[in-house]
Amino acid sequence: MSEAALSAGGKRRIAASDLAIPAAICIIAALPFFFTSSYWLSVLTLCALNVVLALGLNLILGYAGQLNLGYSAFYGIGAYAATLLIKLAGFEYWLALLCGGLAAGIAGVGLAMFAVRLKGHYLGIASLGFALVTYEILMNWVSLTQGPLGIYGVLPPPPIDIPGLVRITFVGSRSFFYLVAAVALVVYVLLNNLVRSPIGDNLRAIREDEVSAASLGINTAAWKIFAFGIGSMIAGIAGCLYASFVGTLVPDAFFITESFTLLAMVIVGGLASMPGAVAGAILLTVLPEALRSIGDLRLVIFGLAMTLVVLFMPGGLMQAWDTLRARRLRGPA
Repeated sequence: MSEAALSAGGKRRIAASDLAIPAAICIIAALPFFFTSSYWLSVLTLCALNVVLALGLNLILGYAGQLNLGYSAFYGIGAYAATLLIKLAGFEYWLALLCGGLAAGIAGVGLAMFAVRLKGHYLGIASLGFALVTYEILMNWVSLTQGPLGIYGVLPPPPIDIPGLVRITFVGSRSFFYLVAAVALVVYVLLNNLVRSPIGDNLRAIREDEVSAASLGINTAAWKIFAFGIGSMIAGIAGCLYASFVGTLVPDAFFITESFTLLAMVIVGGLASMPGAVAGAILLTVLPEALRSIGDLRLVIFGLAMTLVVLFMPGGLMQAWDTLRARRLRGPA
């Protein structure tokens, strides 16, 4: 390919990246007007929640290379911490949301500090054990969490008053979708800037070769703890939003199967890819719902689709997209 063509391709990619966020805002704003039923608005909200969770897990797994099989634990910690602060301590909703995220982040830092020397499947087993312990606490500490009976009557966020302009409420399905989608967009922008900064370079160096990274003066333990903490805090914020979304908290919503679902979203989308985490979360949220009409056969199709992606596109959906884009830019031979 000629140098001029390469230059033109680079300019097109830069222009596309500049338009990505405004395009996402327009799509988010338009979606509830195309999917007007309460069912599909709920699916859209669940998509946005899963995008938040997938982005947080992708930071830990995709960029820092830390296998976290217990991500659902931090999701549950944030949900229960925020809800109990509101119901028992009278916290204002937005403060409780931040505290729930901090509680999950602190739990993530605590786990990472104990497991910082573990790698690969050893770290995966440790995080899985943490998730099981967390689930048992939520299930059996009945005096605090109501155990299997659950916590009912979790209210939506309070209205936000913009003086002299408008009052934003979050009672309807459409307005709550906009709230969760806005959080997902903010998380995306913040993490995208983080992974493109020198911090992201440090995390990628640790993922590729921890010994070599340490020889270059990178504090591998500190950065792994940092990634675990930030990813866990994001899961905690998503947990608080989830509690308001469903109105009920039960421990089964945070069982380890949720961790494997989120892991599949990140892998299918493409590890260490911000757009990939978004695409994987949306695909693996919408696909089971779209196939629900065919009954249990949808599980076979769902599993087959995931298997084919892993076998033929190890880099996930982003690998397929990059391959198609490269062929288009290369043009005819």
